[in-house]
Amino acid sequence: MQDDSKKNKEELLEKRSENLTKNETKLKDELTEKNTGKAEEKSESEAIKKATRKKRAMMLETPVPKLIIKLAIPTIISMLVTAFYNSVDTYFVGKISTSATAAVGLVFSIMAIIQAMGFFCGHGSGNYLARMLGAKKYKEANHMASTGFALSLLLGLTLGILGNIFLKPLAILIGADSRTMKDTMDYMRIILIGAPFMMGQFVINNQLRFQGNAMYAMVGLMCGAFFNVVLDPILILGLKMGVSGAAIATITGQIISFFVLLRGLKKGENIRLHIYNISFTPKFFFEITNGGLPSLLRQGLSAISVLLLNKFAGMYGGVAAIAGMSIVTRVTMMVCSAIIGFGQGYQPVCSYNFGANRKKRVKEGYFFCIKWGSLFLLVVGTLCFIFAPQIIRWFRDDDAVVAVGKVALRCQAVALPFMTVIFITNMMLQSIGSGLKASIAASARSGLFFVPLILILPHFFGLLGVEITQTCADVLSIMMAIPFAYSELRKMN
Repeated sequence: MQDDSKKNKEELLEKRSENLTKNETKLKDELTEKNTGKAEEKSESEAIKKATRKKRAMMLETPVPKLIIKLAIPTIISMLVTAFYNSVDTYFVGKISTSATAAVGLVFSIMAIIQAMGFFCGHGSGNYLARMLGAKKYKEANHMASTGFALSLLLGLTLGILGNIFLKPLAILIGADSRTMKDTMDYMRIILIGAPFMMGQFVINNQLRFQGNAMYAMVGLMCGAFFNVVLDPILILGLKMGVSGAAIATITGQIISFFVLLRGLKKGENIRLHIYNISFTPKFFFEITNGGLPSLLRQGLSAISVLLLNKFAGMYGGVAAIAGMSIVTRVTMMVCSAIIGFGQGYQPVCSYNFGANRKKRVKEGYFFCIKWGSLFLLVVGTLCFIFAPQIIRWFRDDDAVVAVGKVALRCQAVALPFMTVIFITNMMLQSIGSGLKASIAASARSGLFFVPLILILPHFFGLLGVEITQTCADVLSIMMAIPFAYSELRKMN
């Protein structure tokens, strides 16, 4: 009996020992797995940190004027190239008919919406990314880059599908009538199919810029622009595809830019995009909204302003007025794109140094951009005022179109020298995370002031009221931008 009891005790002790051994092994495995995960995470963080150390030194130590010029030259070229190949469609379509030119002008409002959503994701993620790099928070920068890109693809896919489902109602909404309906639908259908690629390439482009790699961004855009310019005359005039050929050329260029930019992210010191870094959390959505809302408002309201401009131009001057105003919109966009590119060279400098608490460099960069940007627009504005009829006729040799366009272009030329204050102030506010002020400033030119004025001025002045609306809105926007800039700059002493 005693032997059985002793035997049972020994078996019980053996089982306890086995269980203890198993628990110890399990605990060791868990600790090993946890330490391995931490090691991998640390390794990834160290790799990112090492890759961005050189870039950080450049962004924080290089003299501000020299750094802005270095970053601005590729972005100016990128913006001019983008504006140029947007205008190329207008130029070649102008060889077909005035109604075709008007149709492309109408769809420009939809393209502005696509750009608005792309810039919302690109500027929102890019601003935060740059501030995190400046503050040495590399992991958060990495997660934001992937999240912003993924969001843009989802938005682009949604817009492309819904837009094609409701194509005709959308065409009517943007101002198409019996004369322009077919061309408008043909052009817009193809543009909407390419929406995910257009939005995605805007995001990658901006994220590269905010990391200080403007050269990669420029190369990507230029590749797409090259194919667009080459394909336009072949498809529009050579193969007689009309506005459909123009749309195919545009989207082909955007798709090429998308893949070239995507490849550019895998080179050099750039943050890599990974599926496992996508983080659709409230925090990242807030940061994207805070940094991207000004861009969304600026571009989105630009789309609404173009829509209203086309509507009232058609109401008071017919198809010729729509064509004339759409040409002026493209020309003004091309001129302003140089200053926007200059400002985009300043934005990463602003975000990076603000995140690193180098606020004097932020202030120095602001005044550098205001000074030289205003001088540039003074010269260009003078040339546009003098040669307004010739510029309009280059796009469409139609006396009725020129009559409308030359007046509107000259009015815009008068306000051009002051536009630098509007753009640079808005970019500065956006880059330092002052979301509310940046959003209000971004809404001013094409929304807060433009919308009431386009509803009022044509009622009293007819077609002239349409032609002067944007100029009046610009003057009021400048008056708003100055106190906004002063309120933030005085904190940076």
